[in-house]
Amino acid sequence: MVKKKKILVACGTAIATSTVVARKIEEELGKRNIPVETTQCKAAEVPEKVQGHDLVVTTTFVSGTGDVPVIHSVSFLTGVGLERDLEKIVGYLNSD
Repeated sequence: MVKKKKILVACGTAIATSTVVARKIEEELGKRNIPVETTQCKAAEVPEKVQGHDLVVTTTFVSGTGDVPVIHSVSFLTGVGLERDLEKIVGYLNSD
């Protein structure tokens, strides 16, 4: 069985925006048969929650991610550039 990749999804308040982004990531990667587990948090919580994640996807500026790659994207909300950002995510998740 393929190990699920863990993605931390961060936005300003960890309420609506991160929920939409997390569900869209799960949906789109599911179509590509890439198992993922998403966790949502506020941007300010990223440094304390990033441990154990393979990638951070955020709609706002974050810091304190260490070696975990970060993709800043609003394409999951707007649809503009979605395929490009999905390819970036797939690239990061397949790079190890």
